[in-house]
Amino acid sequence: MKRFSTYLLLAIGLAFPINVNAQINAEQVITIGRNVLSMDDYMLAIQYFNQAIKAKPYLADPYFLRGLAKMNLDDYKGAEIDCTEAIKRNKFKTEAYKLRGFARQHLGLDSLAIEDYNEGLKHDPTDKYFLFYKAVAETTLKKNDEALQTMNDLLRLYPRFEEGYSARASLNLQRKDTVAALEDVDRAIKLNKAMINPYLIRADIESSRGNWDVALSDMDEAVRLYPEEPGFYINRAYIRYNTDNYLGAMTDYNFALQLDPMNMAALFNRALLRFEVKDLINAKKDFSTVLEINPQNFHALYNRGLVELETGEYKEALTDFKSIAKRYPNFYPVYYAIAEAERNLGNLKAVGANVNYAESLVRKYVANPESNPLDRPTIAAGTPHNANRNPDGEDEDENEIMNRFNQLVTMHELPETQLSYNERIKGRVQDRNVMAEPEPLYFISFNPPSKSLGGVTNYFRSLDDFNRGHYITRPLYLSPLQSGLADADYDNIFKMIDSYTSVISNSGNKVRPADLLARGVAYSMVKNFKSAIDDFDAIINANKDFTIAYIARGVARYEDARSFEDQRLAMQAIAMAAADFDAAVQLDPRLVHAWFNKGYILYTQRDYSQAAECFTKALEIDPEFGAAFYNRGLCFLSAGKKNEAFADLSRAGELGVLPSYNILKRMK
Repeated sequence: MKRFSTYLLLAIGLAFPINVNAQINAEQVITIGRNVLSMDDYMLAIQYFNQAIKAKPYLADPYFLRGLAKMNLDDYKGAEIDCTEAIKRNKFKTEAYKLRGFARQHLGLDSLAIEDYNEGLKHDPTDKYFLFYKAVAETTLKKNDEALQTMNDLLRLYPRFEEGYSARASLNLQRKDTVAALEDVDRAIKLNKAMINPYLIRADIESSRGNWDVALSDMDEAVRLYPEEPGFYINRAYIRYNTDNYLGAMTDYNFALQLDPMNMAALFNRALLRFEVKDLINAKKDFSTVLEINPQNFHALYNRGLVELETGEYKEALTDFKSIAKRYPNFYPVYYAIAEAERNLGNLKAVGANVNYAESLVRKYVANPESNPLDRPTIAAGTPHNANRNPDGEDEDENEIMNRFNQLVTMHELPETQLSYNERIKGRVQDRNVMAEPEPLYFISFNPPSKSLGGVTNYFRSLDDFNRGHYITRPLYLSPLQSGLADADYDNIFKMIDSYTSVISNSGNKVRPADLLARGVAYSMVKNFKSAIDDFDAIINANKDFTIAYIARGVARYEDARSFEDQRLAMQAIAMAAADFDAAVQLDPRLVHAWFNKGYILYTQRDYSQAAECFTKALEIDPEFGAAFYNRGLCFLSAGKKNEAFADLSRAGELGVLPSYNILKRMK
C-alpha cells in the first residue's frame, strides 16, 4: 500500500509551498563553482562561472575563477584573457595579476609576466610567489643579475622556501657558478628530500665532472621519487654506462620503453648498446623502430647501415648509406661507408670512386672552409650527452662530429623549473591518502551506467517502478558515481534544470515530487549539491517512504561535505549521509546499493570493521557484486587481514574489477 500511495502522490502532486527563485543568483552560482573547482572538476566549474558572467558581467571574481579553471586545463591563453577581464573590472585584484603572469610565463611572454608580478608587488612587496615567479621569468630571459637579486630578496624573506633554493641553483648553474649551485642544492634537499629538481641539477653537475658515483646516487633518488618518468631511466642508463654497468644501463632502457614504447631516445640508446655488445639482430630492430617513428633520423639510419655491414647485409647497408648521401651530399664519412659496402659486394671500381670523392670533399674544406662547408647533420633522438659542453657555439672538429655517432643520447637533464600555481581556492576536508581508491558510490542519474566487466546488478525496485510510471520524460538510472560529465552533456543538464524550475514555479502549491526528484538529480549531476539536497528534503518531508530520494540525498550530502572547510560540519554531513542509507535499507532491506554506499562512507572514515560488515550485507544479497568484494578486500587490507584481503581481491578480479590485479601484484 505504501508503494501505491507514493506513486499516486507522484502523479497528482503534493500540496506544500516551494520557494523557487527563477532568477540566477550570481553569488550562489560563484560559490557552487568554487566548490566544484576545489574538487578539480574544471570543465563543470567553467560552466558555473559562465552563468555568473552572464548574470553579472561586471563582477571580477567569475572571470578570475574561470581563468584559474582554464589554467588547470592548460588553456593558458584563455586564462590570460580571463584575468585581463578580471583586472579591467577590479585593478586591485592582485590574484589576477599573479595568475595572468603565471599564464604568460607558460605562453613564453616572460617580459609581460614580469610586468604583472611587479604590479602585484606594488600591492604586496613580500608576496612569496610574486617574487618566486618573477625570479624564474628573469632567469628564463637570462637576466641573471636581476634574477639573482630577486632570488636573494625572496630567500631573505623566506629562508625555508625550498623551491627558491632549487630555482636559485638552476640560476647559478646558468651563471656557471657550480659551487653556489651545489650549496643551494644541498639547502633545498635538507629542507625537502622529496623535491626532484635539486637531484637532477646535482646529477648533471657531477656527470659533467665525471663523478659518476655521486651522479648515480642522485639519479637513483630521482627514479625513486618519480618512477614513471622514462627520461630519468634514460639519464641513469647513461651514467651506468659510464661506470661500465652495461647490464644496469640495458635494464634502464627496457624500463623506459615499458613506460613509453615509442621513446626514440631509449630505442636509439638501446640499439647502440646492443650494437656494442654485438647483439646485432636486436640492434637493427631498434634502429628500424626509430626510423619508423622518424624516417629523418640520420643517426639511426647511419648506425643501421653499420650494423648491416657487420651482419653481411651489404645491399641493405648500401641502400641506407646512399639515402644519407642523397640527403647530405657533403657529409664525407658516408662515402667511406659506401666504399666498404661496395668492396664487400665486389664493386672495386665504385670503391675507389667513393674514397676519392670523400677525400676531395675534405681537401676542399681544408683549403677554404667557408666556400666548401661540410654537411653536419644534427642528432635527431634526444640530446647528445655532451650537447651542453660547447655552449658558445664554437665549431666542433671532424673527430668530435664523428664521435657523436657512437655516443648515447640523454633526455634534457635540467628541466625548466617546474612552476605550479600554489594558490588553491580551498582544500579538501576528506583525507583520501589511502593505499588504493575504493570503487565509488552509486547515485541516481539521467546517464545510463557505462558498460563494465564488473559483475553487478543495477536493479533498484523503487527506481524501476518510478520509470515504469513515466512520471518524467527521461528514465533515471543507478550508476557508479563519475567524476564529471562529457562536455556536451552540461548544456543539456542545465537546460533540464531550467525546464523543471519553470514547471515547479508554475505549479503553485501542487508541486509534483517527480519534478523535484528530476531537478534534484540534475542538480547533483552538475554538482550543485546544496540545491539538490533542498529538493530531496522537500520530497522526504512530505513523504517519508520515498526510497529513491534517500539514496539521492545520501550521495548529495556526502559529496557536498567534501567542499566544507569546517571539519566539524563536514563530519556532521557525512553522518547524515550514512543515516539516509540506513533509512533506505529500513524501507527496502534488500537494497544492495544502500548497503554498499554506507560501507563506502565508513571506509573513507577509516572505520574498516563496520565498512566490511556493510559490504558483507551487500554480498549476502548479491554474491556476484564485484565492487563489494573489491571494497571489502581494501577494508581487510587496511585492517591488516592479508589472507581475507587476498581472497576478496582475487574474487573481485574474477568478476571484472581490474584494479584488483594491480593490488594483488603489490601484495605478493
